Amino acid sequence: MADDVGARLRALRTLRGVSQRELAKRCGVTHSSLSLIEQGKVSPSVSSLKKILDAIPMSVGDFFTMDLESRNQVFYSADELADVGTGDVIYKLVGANRASRALAFMIETYPPDADTGREMIAHQGEEAGVVLEGQIEITIGAETRLLSVGEAYYFDTNVPHRFRNPGDAPCRLVSCATPARTF
Repeated sequence: MADDVGARLRALRTLRGVSQRELAKRCGVTHSSLSLIEQGKVSPSVSSLKKILDAIPMSVGDFFTMDLESRNQVFYSADELADVGTGDVIYKLVGANRASRALAFMIETYPPDADTGREMIAHQGEEAGVVLEGQIEITIGAETRLLSVGEAYYFDTNVPHRFRNPGDAPCRLVSCATPARTF
């Protein structure tokens, strides 16, 4: 039980961005006592735990019922990013395996002369992105603009749009769209 309380307390304190010394100062417990609790070497009394949690602040009930473990994958290596692109365009989707994804976050690569197709695309939601390498021509409705490195966009995706790389070098950009689409 002491190990669980200590590990939970350390995780909560870290999550809240509070140092051991700061938390000890806030709640009036010595730094060494707090350290021993977090290491699982000392089991705090209910009143001591309440005193510590009041300084965070959090109730004892919430402390024991909070979920500190992520049930979804959080980190992805480059080879775990699913390519959901079509044709020459590469869309590396972050979190493709998350069932309840609320957004589509992608690293997009457009080789020279590649585009999203002759037909304009439209769907519900919003999209934003920034160019990392090369240039991309984006048409949104009747407006067209050539974006270079560091330039960005943000638009309502119900407006018909198209992406095209008219340059001689590949274009890479990062984008985020809501709601998440099924690819």
